[in-house]
Amino acid sequence: MIAAHRPVVLAIAVATIIAISACGGPSADAPTGPAPSASPTATPPLTVEQWRSKHEVDYRRDWVSIAGLFDLKPGANTAGSARTNTIVLPASTPAVIGRFVLTGTKVRFEPVAAAPVRLKDRVVTGPIDLKDDSGTSADELVIGDVRLVVHLSGKTRSLRVRDPHGPLATGFLGFTWFPIDEQYRVTGRFIKDAAPRSLKVLNTFNDIDEYKTEGVVEFSMQGKTLHLRPFTTRPKRFYFVFRDASAGHETYETARFLYADLKDDDTVVLDFNMSYNPPCAFNPYTTCPVPLKENRLPVKILAGEKAYPVHVALGPPKVR
Repeated sequence: MIAAHRPVVLAIAVATIIAISACGGPSADAPTGPAPSASPTATPPLTVEQWRSKHEVDYRRDWVSIAGLFDLKPGANTAGSARTNTIVLPASTPAVIGRFVLTGTKVRFEPVAAAPVRLKDRVVTGPIDLKDDSGTSADELVIGDVRLVVHLSGKTRSLRVRDPHGPLATGFLGFTWFPIDEQYRVTGRFIKDAAPRSLKVLNTFNDIDEYKTEGVVEFSMQGKTLHLRPFTTRPKRFYFVFRDASAGHETYETARFLYADLKDDDTVVLDFNMSYNPPCAFNPYTTCPVPLKENRLPVKILAGEKAYPVHVALGPPKVR
């Protein structure tokens, strides 16, 4: 039995949105995905197929391999494969690798002597403070094929464990896609807000994460004028978290993701053939943003990735 997992409540409710003055970055899982083609007329089906192939490789490496998520309690949290540890790691790791010490918002790793733990190809020989994954340069500890990183969800810091040989990775059922359909590739118009702002957005662990937003994208589909509000991940790079009328039927019940680029003329190509499931569709140890109310579309978008073949509950109860 794995100890001290996050308790999870699947949040399908409308996200709570509160505008604040500072513009923060996301701390929920937001896979960036390969960039789509810049031209609305230059993407033949092969380009979408190539994008999907790359997406599958990236997802298998970074998200399918996630084997656990353990809350870090204030103070020392021992880690290793022995069942007596606070954090029980895969059997391929040593009985004890050290301890993770949470003090306020800081996490320090203190290795035991001779533990084969590496950071950036160097053996960790003494205590080190770890950067969490809220930024772009999280510190990842490596023990054999197992990878460890401090994950931030809202204000909660956890230890995320990746194991490519774990049961979730080896039992993964793969990806299923709709046939490529050009009617789901549209050009929208970006309508700016008066000023950029930060939103507080509910995630599937009932934590609140912050995302920067700058406006909405207006587009037409199936005879309707629709709007989606993207999060800005970097200048002119948009991250859409949306839900359409196919959710819970042909597609994943909570949300799907899509990335697109803002052009100099304020147009945005939305190629829903490249929309895909968040990792929480198949992995219970990932935290995904719930779509904003305005990103719940009244049309069926039968494009991109289909629902995962089985329903995956988002995590077991915490073991006390």
